[in-house]
Amino acid sequence: MQEAMLWHRERNGVRCDLCHANCFIAKDKLGLCQVRKNVNNKLYTLNYEKVVDVSEEWIEKKFLFHFLPKTKSLSVSTLGCDLNEHFCIDDFVLTNLQAKKLSPEDVVEMAEKRKCSSIAYSFTDPTISFEFAFKIAKYAYRSNLKNVFVTNGYLSEEAVKKIAKYLDAASVRLRASGSKEFMKRYSLIPEISPIISTLKQMKKHRVFFEIANTIIPQIGDDVEECRKLAEIINTEFGSEVPFHLLQFYPNPKFSGLPMTPVSLLERCADVARSAGLRFVYISNVPKHPDQNTYCYNCREPLIVRENLVVKKVNLTEGRCPNCGLKINIVLK
Repeated sequence: MQEAMLWHRERNGVRCDLCHANCFIAKDKLGLCQVRKNVNNKLYTLNYEKVVDVSEEWIEKKFLFHFLPKTKSLSVSTLGCDLNEHFCIDDFVLTNLQAKKLSPEDVVEMAEKRKCSSIAYSFTDPTISFEFAFKIAKYAYRSNLKNVFVTNGYLSEEAVKKIAKYLDAASVRLRASGSKEFMKRYSLIPEISPIISTLKQMKKHRVFFEIANTIIPQIGDDVEECRKLAEIINTEFGSEVPFHLLQFYPNPKFSGLPMTPVSLLERCADVARSAGLRFVYISNVPKHPDQNTYCYNCREPLIVRENLVVKKVNLTEGRCPNCGLKINIVLK
């Protein structure tokens, strides 16, 4: 076990300050995430240096289209869960048996050897393994590697402030447009407002972010909810925040549901654009033209993608080569 970051003592227990759940944890008990435990009124993390998977991927696979396009990222998946999901302790025990131990130095060395430009903390939410991600990020920063969180956006203000010096970008994942009814029924995160608060903190600390929204048929496919989300993004963060609409694929968590119809994704894209967003993508539908980046001024194709792989970059020092418009994109 490793002593946790971001907590304080209270009478008869400790209070975790890592995420918006703000758990009070009594002695010998676990927090909501099931990986932070009160041991003798000190908070410890149970998954430090426990890695389930390490793989090399194009950064676009993280639904980051405007951050270091056409570069490789080392994906690190640690032991834990995504708070978007209802946690299953049996899953934790099974995964724990399969996890292997890697030090932060090991991870950075792997990224350097594979000539990656960044390290992405993904698959399991990096909030769950914050101490490990923080230590890796510090080493990565010294080696001129960028750090990327793929997250549900439930980090507390204190957590964002703590990691911000080393965190370069975030891919923030929502489902069902953050519908309150959906989140209350299917997620451990009860509503979207804490996530918006986290995004505000990221903006304040100059962490680049993109937002991805999975449209789930039958239980999370309200086009008006998508419009409301797009309006919030435009109002709070500006029209140039990249917004990804993701097709839902059937999985055990939502058995019996079909894939999202492409026509529904296109309707959601239309309402997001009508709400003022300039970079709206249908990101995980193979060969869909809305995977490409276009200049919103003259419609010049700027980045052409196919199946989340960049085929062509048509930019001149971050500007449209046709009209000269500056694009909200990080190239280095």
